[in-house]
Amino acid sequence: MTVDYQQLNGIALAYLGDAVYEPFIRQHMIELGYTKPTKLHHHATHYVSAKAQAALIARMQAEDVLTDTEVDVFKHGRNAKSHTSAKHTDVVTYRISTGFEAIFGYLQLTQQPERIAELANWCIEQVDEGRVSNVN
Repeated sequence: MTVDYQQLNGIALAYLGDAVYEPFIRQHMIELGYTKPTKLHHHATHYVSAKAQAALIARMQAEDVLTDTEVDVFKHGRNAKSHTSAKHTDVVTYRISTGFEAIFGYLQLTQQPERIAELANWCIEQVDEGRVSNVN
């Protein structure tokens, strides 16, 4: 399916992407044995926080994990104007994480479940193996 992501609001893509990425993380946490909601939420932040997502994007770029289109979607999401402020991090990190989430939103809209799973599992592996820093 063709989607002109440049015509879509980058924040809207990120909103959808957040809803797509987080279920992978929640399932992973449950598989690791975190079944109490407070512990599940606490440990999930290592994967879904703005700092974690910014660190994951940096690693994706360093390892050339993203396609050219995904890089463009990231930039589109990162550069979107948000009317909310960053709550737990600086504005730059928040914007980078918005770009990260926009990639997953784009992949959902273009009906690419295999790619979503591939990227989400890659991200989980990076965090689990300690390959990204400053994720707390």
